[in-house]
Formats: sequence, structure tokens, C-alpha cells
Amino acid sequence: MIDNRTYARACAGSKKGALAGLVLLCATATSNADYRLHAGDVIEITVAAIPDLRQRVTVQLDGTISFPLLGNFAVAGMRPSEARAKIQAILGSKTFRQRTADGRESVIAIAPDEVTAMVVEYKPIYLKGDVFKPGEQTYRPLITVRQAVALAGGYGTPFAETNGPVVDQVSQRTEYTSLWTDFAKVQLRISRIKAELADKNTLDQKEFEAVPLPAPTLSRFTSTEAEYLRNRQADYEREKASFQRAIKLADDQIAVLSEQQTKEEQGLQADIEELQKTLDLYGKGALPSPRVTDARRAVLLSSTRKLETAVQLMQLKRQRGDTVRQLEKLDDQRRMSLLKDLQDANVELAQIQAKLQGVAEKLERAALVGAEAIRRGETKPELVVFRKQNDSRSRIVVDEDTELEPGDVVEVTLRNEIVANMSTQ
Repeated sequence: MIDNRTYARACAGSKKGALAGLVLLCATATSNADYRLHAGDVIEITVAAIPDLRQRVTVQLDGTISFPLLGNFAVAGMRPSEARAKIQAILGSKTFRQRTADGRESVIAIAPDEVTAMVVEYKPIYLKGDVFKPGEQTYRPLITVRQAVALAGGYGTPFAETNGPVVDQVSQRTEYTSLWTDFAKVQLRISRIKAELADKNTLDQKEFEAVPLPAPTLSRFTSTEAEYLRNRQADYEREKASFQRAIKLADDQIAVLSEQQTKEEQGLQADIEELQKTLDLYGKGALPSPRVTDARRAVLLSSTRKLETAVQLMQLKRQRGDTVRQLEKLDDQRRMSLLKDLQDANVELAQIQAKLQGVAEKLERAALVGAEAIRRGETKPELVVFRKQNDSRSRIVVDEDTELEPGDVVEVTLRNEIVANMSTQ
């Protein structure tokens, strides 16, 4: 992705080693044994014998988690190991009633060694000041200030000179974030259109793994588009079901009229035979003329009813045929409309990618100017971490190799010398 390349080039020092280290550190437990759980941390609890109990729970603002068989359980302020031990002790004394596929109920006793509880997501960290992408970052165990700055695009100042004129880097960063927001929205729209074409009710989110936007923002966009997908699919299914019901009703009516037509045909034949018998008897002088008139009238009525039924049957069959064609047209028109929307969205996405490329290159050049000045030792950034400890927030002066903790706020300040150096490059 463009953004990853920009970040990588903006990093000073051994970039490949830093990025490779980040991948390894993601799976490593925090080295700070004194870390205490805070609101916002996510704990995954599993019971080996009961897969249904596997669940991720978030530490709430009141410091508690909610889990079956535990109820509301306070963990804020505990070390992860302490919380794990207490969860194992409590669940290890519980039994779980599980219903089998055949409807029977079994009781499972939970053993403490079958219970695991580990922190899988920590409260995010935040960078502000002279970095090219300030804001929220996902906390990774053992992450250092240097690595967090690298993920934020490297050091940068609000104003830097690139290609002669003075460019407002704040405006560029805003445009860069805005373009990624547009990129995510269009990509989600493409994912939704593809899901509709495949008659699916879920979005494929693989395309968004590398989008450099905060997880809550992406989650909000995804939820909105997923809801839109469900509504569109529901509208389509309702419209399709309406046509199918009309076809089914027409089939039922055709079956009734067909049966009625058969009976009327039989009645007509019986009336014709009766008329013939009446005429024979009348010719022999055995019946009066009014009987002949009645018999002829009966034949006329039977013929009329048969004709009316035939007309109704033809109309119903024609209406059914029209409804079937409308149903087929519904699918065809829907597919054509979706394909056109997909084409338009792909064109829009390509335009956004081109703009992203241009803005990313400008930011990259500015970042390289600042990184080169730092590598030459002309100045060093001032790094301060604001960390919440107990009920107070401490201000700690740190260096690039300082390890961060969940919830840390890193403030980066480049002294005026850097601004002057970057402005004269």
C-alpha cells in the first residue's frame, strides 16, 4: 500500500529491522511486569472443554468485565497474571450445563487448568506534535517511542519547504487523512456491491486491513455499509417474494379455473346430449315444445359459462406470464445496475489512489528532509510521555528507545533549529 511505503521511507536508521521487530513484538507479552489493567483493555477468556464459552470482554469504565458464570467481575488495577489467577479460581469451581445435539443436557465440571485468560488488546497510545500522522495507534507489547514515531510517518513540522514553495504540512496531512477516509468508503461500497452480486449478506473486510485509519472509524463505516447492504438485500428479497407470491396465486387460480373448465365442458356435453334426446322425443310427439326450448337454453348457458371461464383462464395465464417476465427483468436490471455502480466505484477508487500517491510523495519528501537533519545530529527531538499512574498523570521525559505502556500519550517537539534547517533545504 502507498501508506506503508511512505512510512517505511520516512523512518530513520535501520527501517527494516524496526518493522520486522514490530511483527515479532505483536505476539510477545509485555515486559512490564507491573502493568495494571485499565478500562479499554480487552481480555480473551477460554475454557478448553467448552468452546461456547470463548469470549472477548472489554474492561468497562467502572473497571469490571462481564462473563458467563463470572457475572460482573472487577479487574481494573490488577496485573494480568493476577486477573488470570482469579478468573481461573472462580471458573474452576463452576459447572456448566450444555445441551447436546440430540436435546439432552450434560453437566461439565470446569477445571482451573482448562481456563485461560489473556490480554489481546490494550488501550491505544496517542502521538501528538511534530509527527506526520498524529493520533491514535494500536498498542503493541514492547513498542518503543522510535517505532511509534515510525508508524506515524516519521518526524515532521507543521511547515516545511518542498520543491521551493512553503507547503502547509498540516493541510497536507489533513488531505491525506481525508483521502484515506474517501478510499475506505469507496472500498466498502465496492465490497457491498460485490456482496450483492454474489447474494451475500456480509462484507469482505480483507481490503481494509492496511487502511491507516483508527479502528473505531473503520468500524463505524463498516457498520453503516453493512446495514445498508442488509436493507438493500431485504428490499430485493421482498420485491422478489412479491412477484413469486403473485405467480403462486396465479398458479392456484389457473388450477381452479382449469378444473372448472373441465367440469363445464362435461356439463355442456351433458346438456347437448339432453337436447338431442329432447329433440328426438319432440319429433315423435312425446314432448311439448317448451321442453325443447328449455333444453336449448341450458345448452346456451353452459356454452356461455365455458366461454367465460376460457377467457378468464387466458387472462390469468397472460398475467402470470407478465409477472414471470417482471421477475426475470428484476434480476437482470438489478445486476446491470450493480455492475454499472461497480464500474463507477472502481473509477472513483483509482482517482483517489492517484491523489493519495501525489500527497504521499510530498509528505515523503518532507519527512526525508527532517529525518536527514536528525541523522546528521544537527538536533534531536524532544520526547515527552504523559502516563496515567493511579489517579494522576505523570510527565516523563524519554528517549527514542523508551518502551511505551497502554494509554501513553507521546508528545513530539522539534526545536526551532530543525524548522530552520528544513526551510533552507
